Amino acid sequence: MDQPLRVGQLARGHRDRITQILDATRVFRPEEVEVALELFDETFPSDASRSGAADASSSAPSTGDAGDSEQSTVYRLASTDGSATAHRLPPTACSYAFLGAFTPDDELVGYACYGPTPDTDRTFDLYWIAVDPGAQGGGGGTQLLTEVERRLRGENARMLIVETSSRSEYAPTRHFYEKRGYAEAARVREFYAPLDGRIILTKRFHLPEGGERGSNE
Repeated sequence: MDQPLRVGQLARGHRDRITQILDATRVFRPEEVEVALELFDETFPSDASRSGAADASSSAPSTGDAGDSEQSTVYRLASTDGSATAHRLPPTACSYAFLGAFTPDDELVGYACYGPTPDTDRTFDLYWIAVDPGAQGGGGGTQLLTEVERRLRGENARMLIVETSSRSEYAPTRHFYEKRGYAEAARVREFYAPLDGRIILTKRFHLPEGGERGSNE
């Protein structure tokens, strides 16, 4: 795709197109697509779900700390131009941020989701980048990542975390991030499955004076 892309905000009406993009990549299992849409629905609820949530909130008895009921495990996937990985997301969805990559005709061809890592000082996780195969190679993944980083710098973020698989088919994903200043910070052997390790990549935006030094500060 030779058309220039722009990065902008997503809305509830983009849900079907996001489903198409995730399916088109052919790297996400059905349950993973379902999780991605659940996150989208939590961030962009329909009018019906808003009404239902309000009704439930007004009728539910008080039970003290409600946080424990929301500690369900979900998974995140980080996909660039054709690769994907999965790992756990924090339990709160209200802090997720979404961005879309659009053609000049306002067709959505990719999206990103990111948010703050719970219980950290200005550390953020990149949860998803997915680009339609027909638009891959046009810079959509790079533009989305660049805009995420720009916004995080504006929020005085310290670092952005990306997790991926050690399998050979994910080499393009690792290369994508390494080319853009991300460095391997940790590796857990056989984390996802036998012969499928977890690789944690980080990019530091700034360090306080006297802070620890990294290879990608």
